[in-house]
Amino acid sequence: MLTVKNLSFSYQKTPVLKGISFKVKQGEYLAVIGESGSGKSTLLNLLFGEYDLDKGEIFWKDNQILGPKYNLVVGYDFMKYVHQEFNLMPFITVEENIGKHLSNFFKKEKKERTAELLEVVELTAFAKTKVKTLSGGQKQRVALARALAKQTEIILLDEPFSHIDNFKKQSLRRSVFKYLKDNNITCIVATHDKEDVLGFADNMIVLHDTKIAVNNTPENLFKNPKTPLIASFFGEFNVINNDIIYAHQLQVVEKSELKVIVTKSYFKGHYYLIEGDLDGETVFFEHEHKLKANHSVYLKKK
Repeated sequence: MLTVKNLSFSYQKTPVLKGISFKVKQGEYLAVIGESGSGKSTLLNLLFGEYDLDKGEIFWKDNQILGPKYNLVVGYDFMKYVHQEFNLMPFITVEENIGKHLSNFFKKEKKERTAELLEVVELTAFAKTKVKTLSGGQKQRVALARALAKQTEIILLDEPFSHIDNFKKQSLRRSVFKYLKDNNITCIVATHDKEDVLGFADNMIVLHDTKIAVNNTPENLFKNPKTPLIASFFGEFNVINNDIIYAHQLQVVEKSELKVIVTKSYFKGHYYLIEGDLDGETVFFEHEHKLKANHSVYLKKK
């Protein structure tokens, strides 16, 4: 289990994180979300031991995670961290990068392990390709595979799919998170993308104003967003009469107290996102058809 107790950290006396406490069990996936500058990446750096804490403690099982003040070499054998900078070796192949830290004494096992991870990150066809010729998204996938090469107990991922093309992201997410679950690897992901969270994360914490604003399951937070910040992570929303209402929760009816003047319609595939004016305030709702601008409609919560 990862245990974080009352963690606080500042950059040059500017507080970044204050009183952060949470636990993550072996094999669980914790998502960390928050606005830019909220401290997501800083938290991962602290968990990895890259910085010294101002206050608090971090433990993985019985091992205390300590910073450079105590460790000449940053990091621990049981933990891997995939930064947004990939730190790959550009002049050797994909499979050589992945197998770099695997023992050559067990050549058969090394080859099988490398092949397994190439499949997990969907790069089997690029095994013999030199890393310098890869795209940013492909390099990100190599970095993921390399982090998993030696059987780690906990992995930290900072925006792990940010460089990857949309058509590849969904299958890659499923493959990577399934691998982590199947191998009981604890996973902590800092992200701004709800697709990294929904369907995969066991819990998520929201960082705001240097603290944890909330710590709960994605399902509970989606169904009961307590603040606009939480709701905004999941999609378009409105605040109507102090009630947070997602765009998909509003429907057009014949008559109601909510009269909206349509301003724009955005095609979203199987539906249209409609933007409207409600007493001078912008409101969003979903509809199966495009609606004409300046057309009046009435809305009701489903």
